[in-house]
Amino acid sequence: MQLEKIISISGKPGLFKLVSQLKNGFIVEDITTKKKASISNSSQVSLLDNIAMFTFDKEVPLFEVFENIAKKHDYKPTISHKSSSEELRAFMAESLPNYDVERVYESDIKKLAQWYNLLQKAGYITPDSFVKPEAPAEATVEEAKVVEEKTDKAEKKPAAKKTATKKADDAKEEKPAKKTAAKKTAKKED
Repeated sequence: MQLEKIISISGKPGLFKLVSQLKNGFIVEDITTKKKASISNSSQVSLLDNIAMFTFDKEVPLFEVFENIAKKHDYKPTISHKSSSEELRAFMAESLPNYDVERVYESDIKKLAQWYNLLQKAGYITPDSFVKPEAPAEATVEEAKVVEEKTDKAEKKPAAKKTATKKADDAKEEKPAKKTAAKKTAKKED
């Protein structure tokens, strides 16, 4: 899912996509209008990838909630964020059944509905957008064998002893040099 770069900017309506970074800010693109703008480093920005919703058990990433909503509504728009409080709570209970009623505020549910509808309108909510790429099982087994062989080889090599011996030899060589310097200093004082 290409939602890692989708952000919300405090004080600006809508959602934005990070396009590039500047010396003292970022270039962003509105996901619905495709208009680009620059924002400063001091802007308060929230990555949607870092947002989660509270349940009684854990915190559920926002994209998992989006996926639940998309499946329930057949990847079509959902209720308006301007719906009544009861409708919003019912929508939330349907989307995330065990959400923490005390810690998820009505304003959070409004943002969830609004952001979902914006992403759906912009074409980010599709059946393919929630598919996670998986590596073939054969490649995983081969990678595990390679890692296992590397660790076996590393365990067989006595590299640590060589390093310790070399350090001890270096220390022996340094000590006589220091004693010689001390003797020369003592002779000069006499």
